[in-house]
Amino acid sequence: MTTWSAGPRGLFFEDLEVGWKVRTPGRTVTEADIVGFAGLSGDYTPLHTDAEYARGTMFGERIAHGLLGLAIASGLATRLGFLEETVEAFTGLEWKFRAPIRIGDTIYAEIEVAQKRPTPDGRAGFVVFNVQVRNQRGEVVQRGQWTLLVRARGAGAPQASPAASSERPSEG
Repeated sequence: MTTWSAGPRGLFFEDLEVGWKVRTPGRTVTEADIVGFAGLSGDYTPLHTDAEYARGTMFGERIAHGLLGLAIASGLATRLGFLEETVEAFTGLEWKFRAPIRIGDTIYAEIEVAQKRPTPDGRAGFVVFNVQVRNQRGEVVQRGQWTLLVRARGAGAPQASPAASSERPSEG
């Protein structure tokens, strides 16, 4: 039986040119997102979880965790598919939190290739992306750089697990 594989959907190191830009779809941040992130991270800071406390802060209401905004931006980027199955590692992050993300804000990311550097063996390369997270009013709420190790074309794909294959392993 022939095993079929579609191959990587993402862009290879050679495909990502300096200056290439993309914008993700938007996603509305909800109270459930904030409560869920507090549970996942263990960060129950009152600014995020206590409405009465947050009313007395400079923001006047609860706001999303900064790292929740970063996590959502990462997820929005992966939805586009250009990172799928070609990114080997997320190797670096420089990040600034510029404005609050409020419950009900819809955020999106603008991503641009800023720099590229091949690895010495040529099997991959480091790609630095400038990333801006904006809200529905176009205000930058977070920004920074992500550095990813991206596989080069022809470097060989990782072997798929049996579950990812159309051919099932035989049972002993």
